[in-house]
Amino acid sequence: MKSLYLLLFALLIIVSSCSTSDDSDNQPINEIQDLLRVQELENESHIIELYTSSGKFYTGYNHISLRIKNKISNQFETGASLTWMPVMQMPTMQHSCPKSGIVKELGKDTVFEGFIIFQMTNTDASGWSLKFDYQVNGEQFTVTENIEVFQHAQKNVTAFMGSDNTRYVLANIGPAQPIIGNNDLTLGLYKMENMMTFPVVINYTITLDPRMPGMGNHSSPNNTDLTYSAVDNFYHGNLTLTMTGYWVLNFQLLNGSNEVLKGEPVTDENIQSSLFLELEF
Repeated sequence: MKSLYLLLFALLIIVSSCSTSDDSDNQPINEIQDLLRVQELENESHIIELYTSSGKFYTGYNHISLRIKNKISNQFETGASLTWMPVMQMPTMQHSCPKSGIVKELGKDTVFEGFIIFQMTNTDASGWSLKFDYQVNGEQFTVTENIEVFQHAQKNVTAFMGSDNTRYVLANIGPAQPIIGNNDLTLGLYKMENMMTFPVVINYTITLDPRMPGMGNHSSPNNTDLTYSAVDNFYHGNLTLTMTGYWVLNFQLLNGSNEVLKGEPVTDENIQSSLFLELEF
């Protein structure tokens, strides 16, 4: 009799384990885990949900995830093609900013992704709108709404005029979480072709000289200049951070002929380049 009870107990454990495993396997995957919703854009047919890691848009680089919800079926679209156009409304004009295309996020069914680099904003986060033109099942749709873009705590993007009379935008892409030691410094470099078009600048050089103004303006060893990579259309170099705190990343921008278009060397007399970004960790 005792053996029978033990056998029944063992069978109960096995059945329970199988049931738990099956339930776990059938649980829907949360494709927006670790993301926070920023805003929803809505037209008669769809709701476009926008997500970032912080739940806000900031000046500088923003990696954005999005989903398209069908208002009739209440399901998220898995097949769509999208373009977007961020526009800043100025008192006498309007302009856009650097942005990527929108693609399906790898390994996900309903999430699309891309990035936008907002080079400026108003003090109250107003001024920007975001328009989507998209196609689902061969049908065209559009939606436009105002968005809020907040000023980042550090200067992580700069727009400037080069000596070649071209306006450029330089943005810090990463590291998102700097560490003491070697970091892969990634920058995006774009030129203003017109008020709405900001193509990537290729095959330039960006020299790097990081300094700590609060610590005698000392630098750090083993830094390398940034060069263009066709793999991701960004500029990469090595940034060595010897301690936590506030750093100024001083740059010089050189074209393909090694002519300096913007920025100056840091010396005892010139403690900061006119082309720089900030980093604090």
